[in-house]
Amino acid sequence: MSKKIKVGIIGAGTIGSVHADAYAKVANAEVVALCDILPNTLAEKAKRHNIPLKYENYKDLLANPDIEAVSICVPNDLHAPIAIDAFKAGKNVMLEKPMCLNADQARKIVKARDKSGKILQMGMVRRQSNEADIIKKLIEDGRLGEVYQIRVKLIRRRGIPGLGGWFTTKARSGGGGIIDISVHALDLSMYVTGLWNPTAVSAKTYSKFGWPIENYNYVSMWAGPPKMDGIFDVDDYAAGLIRFGDKATLSFEVAWACNAQPENAIEILGDKGGVKLEGSNIVLLTEFDNRPADIKLDYDARRDGFASELEKFIGAINGENEVPATGEQGVIMMRVLDAIYKSSDLNKEVEI
Repeated sequence: MSKKIKVGIIGAGTIGSVHADAYAKVANAEVVALCDILPNTLAEKAKRHNIPLKYENYKDLLANPDIEAVSICVPNDLHAPIAIDAFKAGKNVMLEKPMCLNADQARKIVKARDKSGKILQMGMVRRQSNEADIIKKLIEDGRLGEVYQIRVKLIRRRGIPGLGGWFTTKARSGGGGIIDISVHALDLSMYVTGLWNPTAVSAKTYSKFGWPIENYNYVSMWAGPPKMDGIFDVDDYAAGLIRFGDKATLSFEVAWACNAQPENAIEILGDKGGVKLEGSNIVLLTEFDNRPADIKLDYDARRDGFASELEKFIGAINGENEVPATGEQGVIMMRVLDAIYKSSDLNKEVEI
């Protein structure tokens, strides 16, 4: 019989609140503790989400024997140390994206998980969408035939988050737009196609708009306003090609900021058909009566992906299901991201 799992959330920022709201929709989850280093934020968020226990040091939260699971919702540089400490404390871990700063850290997280015998689930929320289910089934049913090319375009005209803060400080974030927004699209692409064997990358990253900070013109800013005395030493644009052996390729163009119209699309090409996901629109590109035909698929796009992934996290702890996004897949993603930055630095294709 399923039991209620007591959860602690580490990090009371925006994503921490998202997790708190999502856990409230999961029958077998009870958020009993919240941690943040900012006392005012901690008090305000604990009151907002009706969370009884408050901690300013995450190690004190981990020392509470009643807490069985934690959501880690902190800046990227803290993912690995907190996740490893959580496993040492015997906790199950829900780890927000990106997994950490690099593949070496990712492997250490998986090693700590294995030693603890606990659950690790990656926060790849786009897998939990109805569109992910639909596209994955189209591919599994053979509607696309053999997939040989994926196109990813994530273009923001002016969308650098928290300019001058940890988002744009490489030592804390690990990178810019590539590590921040491409992870969801790259993960979703590999998930629906089953292409988990990336072998090489040729890519180039650029930093054109974030520095000097005072010259950045924008309409709005997530996690803003800018810190004028802050740091910007990450990428705001990247383009490249990922090879999956001799079977398939994935081309990507990702921008936090550039002089182009905004785009948000994934297109998957097969020898029998193609599918394009643009925003919440899915179009199957196929043939009908020996003629090319485009079929727009209607579906309910309102699923709460965060509630869905956290329900599966709690289910995995209770032995009811497998985690939908594994640590091993997280390591593969970090290897891809590392290769993108290495290829750009060396100005040549690199093996993964």
